[in-house]
Amino acid sequence: VKGEAGGITQHIGAYQITTKGKDRLTFLDTPGHAAFTEMRARGANVTDIVVLVVAGDDAIMPQTIEAINHTKAAGVPMIVAITKSDKPEYNPQKIRERLLEHEVIVEAMSGDVQDVELSAKTGAGLDELIEKILLQAELLELKANPDRDAEGTVIEAQLDKGRGPVATVLVTRGTLKRGDTFVVGTQSGRVRALIDDKGKQIKEAGPAMPVEVLGLGGVPMAGDQLTVVENEQRAREVAAFRQQKATEKRTTLAPTNFDTMFSNLKSDVIEFPVVVKADVQGSVEAIVNALHNLSNEEIKVRVLHAGVGAITESDVTLAAASNAPIIGFNVRPNPKARQLLEREKVRMMYYDVIYHLTEEIAKEMAGELGPERIETVVGRAEVKQVFPAGKKDKAAGLLVLDGVIRKGLHARLTRDDVIVSKTTIASLRRFKDDVDEVRAGLECGVVLSDTNDIKPGDNLEVFEVEERERTL
Repeated sequence: VKGEAGGITQHIGAYQITTKGKDRLTFLDTPGHAAFTEMRARGANVTDIVVLVVAGDDAIMPQTIEAINHTKAAGVPMIVAITKSDKPEYNPQKIRERLLEHEVIVEAMSGDVQDVELSAKTGAGLDELIEKILLQAELLELKANPDRDAEGTVIEAQLDKGRGPVATVLVTRGTLKRGDTFVVGTQSGRVRALIDDKGKQIKEAGPAMPVEVLGLGGVPMAGDQLTVVENEQRAREVAAFRQQKATEKRTTLAPTNFDTMFSNLKSDVIEFPVVVKADVQGSVEAIVNALHNLSNEEIKVRVLHAGVGAITESDVTLAAASNAPIIGFNVRPNPKARQLLEREKVRMMYYDVIYHLTEEIAKEMAGELGPERIETVVGRAEVKQVFPAGKKDKAAGLLVLDGVIRKGLHARLTRDDVIVSKTTIASLRRFKDDVDEVRAGLECGVVLSDTNDIKPGDNLEVFEVEERERTL
């Protein structure tokens, strides 16, 4: 819960656990928010068993119904996990009854769907859930051949500043080894490194194992199939052929003559142009879909560009030329883009929770503008060192690069211009003295609230937020 902004799962993650009986289970975590339909569909398609998580103190949400539909469409068995059993308002029977409306009949109500009551907070019921998953797996007689060339599905993909394009891949068949040549979507590559869910480098990954794959030629699309091929020439040929087909498809959809090109200009539909950048491919996809769904007969969203990674100079140039705002989801501009933003006066909109993004854009499109949130960056600093502070906390030794670092202000910790956490400065010290502020060029130590994920080389951005009434 602490790891995700707004307490909702926004990324798709894959984790592997080893049970007491030495069985290994891979969990694919798909987001529950309504904007992430595509991710849920992918999740249902690449899994053997779906665990439908429903809060026992709540009702059946639209995204729960969506998940049920994806599961049925994929023909995958389901286990219902009714969570929050630690809360006084917990009512699992109400959930079971509501599920009947969607043709999900649990065993307690003479159906064939297993259910389990559990609490993520206390851990109650988790062992029972694992037992039910293993029982279901036994009934399905799940098997995969590890002794063949690997095939897998891209769960998530991103552009990492230090490591290049990185894809989280779930191996579905065969064994993926370091040095293997592969094709994934319109990209080709050679496995440079495989990293497991604990962050350790491994030599190979067998069926049902989630791994981060390094060595791609570019960022693939989430949902793309990875296939190992015999050599690099073959991989490049397949990737080039797919690229050509994708280009042909795009050109066929484009207007073919001047009449059709300019007929669009006669329509009364107002366009709302935006540039979208997010930290991972799945979020880009979800944001673009959510924005298109906001369009109506009078005004439509036009996504000029959507990509993964930090906001760059080319994003700013494109936005400036089209008078469009840049939407940054969990990402920040790099230093050169920051200078260009100030010079070109391009509007930046930063978000870390998707429904805040859709709500604000919808209001802006409808002309219902609420107070404008004006964010002023007060100072920036670089993390030089990290050391323990008390039993659990970590302190960071900073060099203040510009402006001023002040105690109690909002702060963002970024790694390669991607936001790691939003926090506040809990304590500020210069040598052994507590101080209120530290200016540019000086070193200081800080403890940040609610985060211990700090590494040397990270950047800290300290800012103030002011709400002003908009002037038309």
